Amino acid sequence: MPPWEVVFVAVPNERAKIIMGMAPPEVAVTLVDVKLPDAEKAALCRDADAVISSDVSEAALRNCPGVKLVQTLSAGYDMLNLEALGELGIPVANNGGANAVAVSEQVVATMIALGQKTMVHWENAMPERKWRDGLGSLFMVELTNKTVGIVGLGRVGKQVARRLTGFDTRTIYYDVADIPPEGRQNLNAEPVSFDQLLQESDYVTLHLPLTHRTRGIMSHREFARMKSAAYLINASRGPVVDESARYRALAAGRIAGAGLDVLEEEPTPADNPLFSLDNVIISPHMAGYSQETNRRAAHFAYTNIQRVLAGNSPESLVTPED
Repeated sequence: MPPWEVVFVAVPNERAKIIMGMAPPEVAVTLVDVKLPDAEKAALCRDADAVISSDVSEAALRNCPGVKLVQTLSAGYDMLNLEALGELGIPVANNGGANAVAVSEQVVATMIALGQKTMVHWENAMPERKWRDGLGSLFMVELTNKTVGIVGLGRVGKQVARRLTGFDTRTIYYDVADIPPEGRQNLNAEPVSFDQLLQESDYVTLHLPLTHRTRGIMSHREFARMKSAAYLINASRGPVVDESARYRALAAGRIAGAGLDVLEEEPTPADNPLFSLDNVIISPHMAGYSQETNRRAAHFAYTNIQRVLAGNSPESLVTPED
């Protein structure tokens, strides 16, 4: 028997099989369906040394005394009660770097799609079979030489800035942390205040964890400060944006459009009024998914678990203050 028992709480799908298949020989992984009741999860986790999950409750872990780490496969950890897990003595580590490339690529692709009205053209050419319909009336813009404002220059924000260097953008950013020059080397990114970023950016892209400080950071006041020709991109967490304020800004033409990989409620209701707008691109919280992301996430998760079970401190530790 391998010396370490790890429980993977997730949706039992092909991605889960891939993650489990990457486990090192000394780690035995048991897949637990995330939809099971807490009591059943607790029974399956009772002998676990570590748990891989972004969605496991303290109630399920209360009867699992051997768990020394909860490790996520994503950057997000807002579904975990950090304070409660801390009281149980269970540290939590996220996996922020694994999906940074995939998210950043989708963010830049979405900027281009919004500016070039790609989805409108697709709708006209494919389902409607109308070749070049309305082309002369569509106001299309290039990404090159535009000002892009990155809110949150963490792992994903840095990758977005890196990809933008090929588009000769003016890249500005706002972050609550003081990022030293060496931390933004070769990114061509200039620190500015939040209000300046909103006022000057042609594209505002959000790369924030969901905390009490960031919830609703974009609301009526912030949309009023954006350019009317500007676009909002959100591939972080839905509730960092006030969804009602965003809908009003988009419906009234207060901003030009939005690219959203995350929403306030997921899955979002079928009658979400955002679906009625033609200046919005919505994807189903999938920007971070790729074969490469899976490999990086699994490698980091298992390596970090091995570190902790060998008696060392975890990397990428998150706390309630984060």
